[in-house]
Amino acid sequence: MAHVTRYAFLVSPSHNRVYAQAAPRLALAELSVLAERAFDGRVTDLGTTTLGGLPYVTFTLDDPAGPDADRVRETDLGLVSALSSAYALFAVDGEPGAGGGVALRPVTRAAVELFDSDLLTVQRYAGKTNEDFTRLLVNVTVAATDRPRDLAGPWTVRPDGARRRLRVLDPMAGRGTTLNQALVRGWDAAGIDVDAKDVEAYAVFLRTWLKNHRLKHTADLGTLRRDGKNLGRRFTATVGATPQEYRAGDTIGVELVNADTVRAAELFPAGHFDAIVTDAPYGVQHGNRASGTRGRDGRSTARDDLTRSPVPLLTKALPGWVRLLRRGGAVGISWNVKVAPRRDLVDALTTAGLEVLGERSDDAAPGPWQGFEHRVDQAIQRDLVVARKPR
Repeated sequence: MAHVTRYAFLVSPSHNRVYAQAAPRLALAELSVLAERAFDGRVTDLGTTTLGGLPYVTFTLDDPAGPDADRVRETDLGLVSALSSAYALFAVDGEPGAGGGVALRPVTRAAVELFDSDLLTVQRYAGKTNEDFTRLLVNVTVAATDRPRDLAGPWTVRPDGARRRLRVLDPMAGRGTTLNQALVRGWDAAGIDVDAKDVEAYAVFLRTWLKNHRLKHTADLGTLRRDGKNLGRRFTATVGATPQEYRAGDTIGVELVNADTVRAAELFPAGHFDAIVTDAPYGVQHGNRASGTRGRDGRSTARDDLTRSPVPLLTKALPGWVRLLRRGGAVGISWNVKVAPRRDLVDALTTAGLEVLGERSDDAAPGPWQGFEHRVDQAIQRDLVVARKPR
């Protein structure tokens, strides 16, 4: 009989009061997705509880058996440690409400982040997406790929057995919140944004951060040219987690291109990315032009060309994004449900040739992919949708 361990993780506190209220439920939904995609049915009895006045997510995990048990166990710990809201992990003895009470035994989390967390938190600007939610969106998107256990580390293993770093693209990257989430995990990251000021601001930020942390790196803000054409400004950086890795050429790449996202297929090789992750404009501070160009400040010389819904832009951009995604890779998009119904995004993704995960008929019970909708503020009710490119 397999050994089963009961675990609980303390939900990370958030400086955002509204997000903190939703965090336990979102953490449970995130773990439910990983339980379905990455644990081969060995995670069960998921729930939330309050211990000592603080919120915890609880679950049981069957201990692996066989010759690869140690490797599987190490990956299991990495997956749990990678969860966006897992602040502290414990093994649980006893049951809440039982006469003997509950004892929590600390479990040392795996080190899934290669760099200091201030890479994620030090940037502050209007419209920045909550870094915990960005991590959640990245996690569930990578979990939707055909190699979900790659979430536990920086590497993905190719069919020929060779390994390379996981590659993440944010095709509406803004000032790089998603890029930083990928970089801190040791993944190659690329982004596209139409606003030159955002690209320049990110270049200044990352250069400064790399210098302040005395990391071996190169960084350059130049021009991207293809076939003699100027496609836009381009910031590139390579960094080594250690001086030894940098000297050996074992570096992590970051790239942000100032261009229209509908031209994505012109900017990167086909099938280059494992995951495409983006936070679509919410239609509040940021508008979209139906022609495909995104106006982040909501200004336009043709005001009637602006729409609050991200769907026209996504419909135009998705074919290019899908071309950049490898077979078995996944796309994850968050958006404001107050400006676009879920059905419209599902239809756009399906039309682009992707398989949307977790869609159900009205009379079916909601699955793990349906538990992410939450309030951001009075004008924004955020949700996410994830789809996979068939193999």
